[in-house]
Amino acid sequence: MMNLLLFGLGLQEIVVIALIVLLLFGGKKIPELMKGLGKGVKSFKDGMKEIDMDDKEVKSEE
Repeated sequence: MMNLLLFGLGLQEIVVIALIVLLLFGGKKIPELMKGLGKGVKSFKDGMKEIDMDDKEVKSEE
């Protein structure tokens, strides 16, 4: 059925990894980590949009 969920990992492997992360970081740190990860992804996307805009400006000047 659903043998491959994410990067070739099954449901059992994902659950084990989630439990290990929970044990290592604790329940209070995980939301902070996810918030930081979200900010990083948003910053990366904004940077990519800025590069695209710069490319369009350079092409329009030519």
